[in-house]
Amino acid sequence: MTYCYRHLTAEDRAAIMMMRTTHSIRAISCHLGRAPSTVSREIARHTIDSIKGYDASLAGYRARLTRHRPRQRPKLHPDGELFEVVVHLLRKYWSPQQIARTLKRMSPNDSHRQVSHEAIYNALYVMPRGSLKKELIACLRQGNGKRRPRSRGSDRRQQIPDLVSIHMRPPEIEDRLMPGHWEGDLIIGANNRSAVGTLVERTTRLVILAKVDGTTAAAVGFSDKLNEVPRSLRLSMTYDPGREMVKHAEITQKTGTAIYFADPHSPWQRGSNENTNGLLRQYLPKGTDLSVYRQEELDAIADSLNTRPRKTLDWRTPLEVYAEVPKKSVAGPGTLQ
Repeated sequence: MTYCYRHLTAEDRAAIMMMRTTHSIRAISCHLGRAPSTVSREIARHTIDSIKGYDASLAGYRARLTRHRPRQRPKLHPDGELFEVVVHLLRKYWSPQQIARTLKRMSPNDSHRQVSHEAIYNALYVMPRGSLKKELIACLRQGNGKRRPRSRGSDRRQQIPDLVSIHMRPPEIEDRLMPGHWEGDLIIGANNRSAVGTLVERTTRLVILAKVDGTTAAAVGFSDKLNEVPRSLRLSMTYDPGREMVKHAEITQKTGTAIYFADPHSPWQRGSNENTNGLLRQYLPKGTDLSVYRQEELDAIADSLNTRPRKTLDWRTPLEVYAEVPKKSVAGPGTLQ
């Protein structure tokens, strides 16, 4: 049912007072044609005590006083001192959250000199069009002229079929005691038009890079590189639940590798891969067209990482640790041994 907001009348308040003791809030709201929340707030706001209950006359009197009371001036009024401080820090490219936290730290006991980062965002986006608004929004990290809503509704894109959660993964994978379990992801290039597949073995931290022709071809790139690894060392792969893995069953069919999916927005569940992706950005900077890299060049980058000492490996290299792992089977030409 759709409600059109309007102030409660004296008749509405009288009906609420009469029906309150015998009817539920939803029954009263249905009778008045109001939202249940409107009736609930009205009762909570103007109930004197548990004995006298809701008083319609008192509620009407309070409503008339409130209606004529001037609105409180917002903290970030353009003519206020706090607004000048915020503008000064924005021009120094401070984020609204940095500004809010710093103001709270500087004046912990003075709420009038504090402001939330949400209030800063709201003040910027409700400003009238002009050079000041344009300048300040350009100082934000993203510089978006419009703020995106927090909730974007349901995702109507293709879902991943037969997804097996990371919580179904055998415990020996979590312990990193048995080699052969990988973490995978994509590094995305400029304008989301190119990508490189990354694989990291959880025990040895060995890195494999796969050239993919767009994110939709990720299954082919991962399958080809996993098949270069001995069968005993390609037991499973844990991946982020991205749409590029819609054809994950194809990887399992071609390589025999079980695929597990981490929870959404939980990069720590694939910590080795996330850390490696950060190291790879030294070689593949953000904003780069990754389609220009040949597989041979990607292999050279992977070799550079695999021969770099790692603290987590007691300052040995991933290639050293991987070389000590017994290979029970050989996959054929190009196999990593």
